[in-house]
Amino acid sequence: MKQFRVFCLMIILLAATVHSQPQTVISSKVFTESDMKRTPEGQENLMDKVQQINLFPKARYDLYEKSGAERELYISNHDQVNPRKVGIIVENQKNLIIDGQGSEFVCHGRMIPVALINCENITLKNFSIDFEVPALRQLNVLEVDKERGEITAEIYPPGNYRVDNGKLIILGETYEIEPVSAMAFRPDKRLAYQRRDLNFNPETVTEKSPDILILKGWDQAAVTSPGERLVLRSYYRPAPGIFVSECSGVTLENVKVHYAEGMGLLVQNSENILLDGFSVCLRGDDDPRFFTTQADATHFSGCKGMIVSKNGLYEGMADDAINVHGTYLRVIRRMNDTTLIARYMHPQTWGFKWGDRGDEVQFVEPAKMEVIDNSRNRIKSIKPYDKLGVDGASEFQIVFENPVPKAVSEGGKTGIENLTWTPEVVFSGNTIRNNRARGALFSTPKRVVCESNLFDHTHGTAILLCGDCNGWFETGACTEVLIRNNRFVNALTATYQFTNAIISIFPEIPELKAQKKFFHSGIVIEGNTFETFDRPILYAKSTDGLLFRNNSIIYNTEFEPFHWNDHLFFFERVNGVIIGENHFGNGFDVKKDMKIELSPKGAVTVK
Repeated sequence: MKQFRVFCLMIILLAATVHSQPQTVISSKVFTESDMKRTPEGQENLMDKVQQINLFPKARYDLYEKSGAERELYISNHDQVNPRKVGIIVENQKNLIIDGQGSEFVCHGRMIPVALINCENITLKNFSIDFEVPALRQLNVLEVDKERGEITAEIYPPGNYRVDNGKLIILGETYEIEPVSAMAFRPDKRLAYQRRDLNFNPETVTEKSPDILILKGWDQAAVTSPGERLVLRSYYRPAPGIFVSECSGVTLENVKVHYAEGMGLLVQNSENILLDGFSVCLRGDDDPRFFTTQADATHFSGCKGMIVSKNGLYEGMADDAINVHGTYLRVIRRMNDTTLIARYMHPQTWGFKWGDRGDEVQFVEPAKMEVIDNSRNRIKSIKPYDKLGVDGASEFQIVFENPVPKAVSEGGKTGIENLTWTPEVVFSGNTIRNNRARGALFSTPKRVVCESNLFDHTHGTAILLCGDCNGWFETGACTEVLIRNNRFVNALTATYQFTNAIISIFPEIPELKAQKKFFHSGIVIEGNTFETFDRPILYAKSTDGLLFRNNSIIYNTEFEPFHWNDHLFFFERVNGVIIGENHFGNGFDVKKDMKIELSPKGAVTVK
């Protein structure tokens, strides 16, 4: 494959009526468009309907931080470090196809490889993204001396490290980090049983020879063995692999992200997104790396329209395969009956647009996660309160069309949820395997279909329906979810936040006993196969309307059962639950296999 050094790739907006027959030119700095033609006045602009094709000759392209486009970008669920460097940036464009034809984009330094900003009808296809020197590193365990508490290991990728006073320092091409955590992988690339978020705190690290390290006084010496890979990491999230903001009609087709120091794909304030064959994955079964991204494979924050993710492979991530949610603002001041000041609360989520004039909203009491007065309102106007512009703003002054309920006060912790910027979701035909934390997270009131996926050894819960106005501040309540024809293979080999069962319906509700309403509703789980070594299949909290039918539970002995939840079904404050027509490999005993708390009589029906 040919190799090119590309210092900065930019596709720049021309006039709205100017279009081109694109001719891709590789230079030291810019991909340009030529043969510009203006549509004659009065004639239909066909390019409003037809996508122009920009072709990259198949090659390796190297992108360098020092020569990247510099932008101030505030990115949901990432550390807000600005300005940022971007390798390929598409801004203010319409009707464009960028086809890599199998090319590799290899990044050097700390940067966003690809960004789409304020675009419409854009397709990215047929390329991969990787970094020459990743921030994550793995230790291939060569020898273990349990008596001395020593591990001898080879660091990979090789080089780009130093040892300072017994401490291991990881060197990027333009930065350095001291790892604080580790993920333990078995030789078959599955995460190790019951070992999660390991503190990386050896007493000393010494260099035996180049790339061969001796770690002494680390508690993992008691449990690791030769052949394991201990992937070292921080919790820093400076940049996703692909960033999409304020776009509509974006398609990612046959695109692979092999590594990113944040999410693989982060989409915010956008609508109608299609992923077809998009993957966050290794370079194949023989890839010596065991890890991919520092955080989620794909993440959708404050989007609307339709999100479709199909035919993807998600593996080796340090977090979830997909997370779809909005963001609660907290009311910090009530100026009058129609005007509030509200603030982003999570330290990694602020600085970008939250809503528009005309958006429908509702107010949520966070301790019980109940909608206040069952009322909805609309935004009459919204503007930043602590900044002149939206970029970098944490607080907004919001004027509503109608008076705000009296219970919404600055003395409380009321959350505001934007209902307009909530999407429908289809997640189908994907494989999720060998990743930390959870598989798929959905938090949207619109229809969700999760079907025909393989969840293969997700380290925690395979599917989570959450909702949290207290910590992550991720909206909201699900009202129509269909989980069908999926296969779950030995999920939940370790416990993380919200991981009470293979499928966990777990809104964060501090005062559950005081709650009078239900949070989630309208959930159907049918036609799935659960292959498991342990007991917890389904956990549900604050749910009204849940059907579990025509599922098969098959048991195996790959691991010893360990989970604290020793019930197949554990329900807390539920109603309208029906369990029927399922196949249980070890039979089903209602008294032994089901636990119900804080629920009315007759809340659960077993057929």
